[in-house]
Amino acid sequence: MKRLYFIEPIVAIYAFASFMLYPLIQQYVYRRLWLEITNSSYPVSNDTSRCAANSSNHTSQQEEVQKAASLFSMFSELSSLIPSLIVTLLLVAYSDQRGRRITIIMPLVGSLIYTLSFLAVSFFELNLYLLIAASFVSALFGGISTMLGGCFAYVADLCVDDKQKTIRMAVVDMMIGLLAGVASISTGYFLHATGFNWPFFTSAIFQVVNLLYAIFLLEETRVIDSSETVACCQALKKLACGIYYLFSGGSSRKKWVLVLLIVTFSSLSFVNTGGLSMITLYELNKPLCWSEILVGYGSAASTSIFITSFLGLYLFSLCLPNTVIVLIGMLSILISMLMTAFAKTTLMMFLVRIPAMFAIMPFPILRSMMSKVVSEFEQGALFACVAFMENLSSNVSATVFNKIYADTVAWCPGFVFLLCTGLCIIPISLLGILRFFHPLDSNDTQALLSEDGTEASDDPPVA
Repeated sequence: MKRLYFIEPIVAIYAFASFMLYPLIQQYVYRRLWLEITNSSYPVSNDTSRCAANSSNHTSQQEEVQKAASLFSMFSELSSLIPSLIVTLLLVAYSDQRGRRITIIMPLVGSLIYTLSFLAVSFFELNLYLLIAASFVSALFGGISTMLGGCFAYVADLCVDDKQKTIRMAVVDMMIGLLAGVASISTGYFLHATGFNWPFFTSAIFQVVNLLYAIFLLEETRVIDSSETVACCQALKKLACGIYYLFSGGSSRKKWVLVLLIVTFSSLSFVNTGGLSMITLYELNKPLCWSEILVGYGSAASTSIFITSFLGLYLFSLCLPNTVIVLIGMLSILISMLMTAFAKTTLMMFLVRIPAMFAIMPFPILRSMMSKVVSEFEQGALFACVAFMENLSSNVSATVFNKIYADTVAWCPGFVFLLCTGLCIIPISLLGILRFFHPLDSNDTQALLSEDGTEASDDPPVA
């Protein structure tokens, strides 16, 4: 059977299945905790808001449920943190020796296990805290950062032109937003009509299809000698050496630029993920009290920024340098977080998505800039480090912001978004340092590679 070099279908199906699941998870946990804490059924309304059904005497109970749901999310993130970090680093870097497909297939298996766990807990009404154990088990296969790290390394293998690489990475991000938006809208109505079981089951079916495509149809980009056998300890040694050489080899300028790019990427991911992880709980709380349908529309509006960011990146790249485009994206995140902190009406909550329309632009550009700094033999090691740092920043930020939200929800629910606004100064400052001392354009990145002599070498570094 002829295999394909298209990674986009995997990203698209994964985005659809995952973003059908993500809004459901927080709402399912929220409703189960509501039932346990208040000992009453969850108020369901066909109106745009549940606030009319949620009278003032329930305010203290609602704050308690908000706090419990936030802490549950924190424990879930903590349970998956360590295994997902280790697996991400090992798998994506190991792909330099044994191919990219393993970094894509393994997280798909873990995601399927996680979805089936939610389906089982929902269908059989099992103990809610079994989901924390499911989060740990699924993390042993890697997570979304692992899969995306493998996908971006896969794209880097296929693209030789710098602009083509940037655009195709942006297309991958756009596919996430396009399918995630469709999934988010449909999930609200799906949940309202059928409850939680059918959406969980549907998500699992899509993930099975995706896994079959990755196993049987996706072609490998790295040519692997099937007769070559690598001992486990030898493979790990090569892995460690590849990552070590990434930061120890080459000129000091290259190392300094690479570290600065990774730290900028990680700090921005920390702020963006931390803020976004609290959106659903914020929408379920007073004074918004959104219904499941409005939560779906809100999620779709949030994911539409992947499309607007792609269009913005394509147009801005025609006339602006990369660092300026990244700065526009960072300011987009800052302004939207500031507006969210003061959003008290449904209209205002939807309007905060407008300044966020370019919020995704920095990520594909920073990935592309990092990819240009290293040689073709270091792509797996690079994206392993990037995926590791992205995974670390995402999990830590979700944990930290859930704890902060639990402590501040009673007196200032929007405090976490004000904190995000202040923390945006860090990646903006790092970008300013990079722009002032080392403005990176195509000639500069080629110069960095020439300084290392990596382009002159036909073989990767061998330990």
